Amino acid sequence: MFDDPRRHLALAATLLLCLAMSGLAQAHPHGWIDLRMRLVVDDEGRLTGLHQVWRMDPFYSLVVLEELGRAEGEGGLEAGLDQLGLEIRNNLVDQGYFTELRLDGEPLALAEVNDYTVLERGGRVEFIFLLPLETPTALNGRTLRYQVFDPTYYIEVVHEEEDGAPAGDALALGGELDCEAHILPADPDPAKVMEAAMLDVTDEAEPGLGRHFAETGEVTCR
Repeated sequence: MFDDPRRHLALAATLLLCLAMSGLAQAHPHGWIDLRMRLVVDDEGRLTGLHQVWRMDPFYSLVVLEELGRAEGEGGLEAGLDQLGLEIRNNLVDQGYFTELRLDGEPLALAEVNDYTVLERGGRVEFIFLLPLETPTALNGRTLRYQVFDPTYYIEVVHEEEDGAPAGDALALGGELDCEAHILPADPDPAKVMEAAMLDVTDEAEPGLGRHFAETGEVTCR
C-alpha cells in the first residue's frame, strides 16, 4: 500500500485504471476514508493513544476485495487482508500515520503502531489500529486537537457521518474524564480549493495540501 506519495492505498494502480476507464478521475481527491476516532485514556486520566478505524470508500473496497479474491492463495482472503494491513502500516510510518496531534497548541509525539488489523465489513475494507503516544499525557484542564489527512489530498479523510452530521461514535473518549468533544469542519481558503480542483490523476499535489481540507477533532477536558 502507498507505493508512492500520490498512491496512498494498496492496489492503487488498479484503482486508477478503473477510475480512468469510468471517467471519474478528474480532480483530487480520488477516494475517501470514513474515520472513527476513540481517545484511549488510562486509569490515571492520561491519554495513551488514539484508536482509529478507517473505512475505505465502496469503490476502492470493491477493487481491493476483487483483487484479493483473484489472488487467493494459502490462507485465502483473510491472509490477503493481513498482508494488506502490514503494507498499510509500513507505508504510513514515514507519513506520521496521517495524524497530527496537539495539546494546548503543542505537538504530541507519536509512537510506532504495532496493534492493527484489516477486515471486510459490509462490503467495505476497514483498517483498524491503535496509534500510541510516545508519553502518556494528562488531559485535565487542557484542549486536545487532532487532524487526520493525506498530505497530498489524494485521499480525503472525513469523520463517519449519519444524516449529514458526524456520527455519534465518530469521536469518542474512553475513561472517566469530564470532557466536551467536537468535530470542526474544514474551512479551506478558496485558493486552496482551486489548487485542488486543478489537479488531475497525473498530478502530484505539494505535501501539506490535505491539511487545508481536514476536519479537526477537539476535546476540552475540565
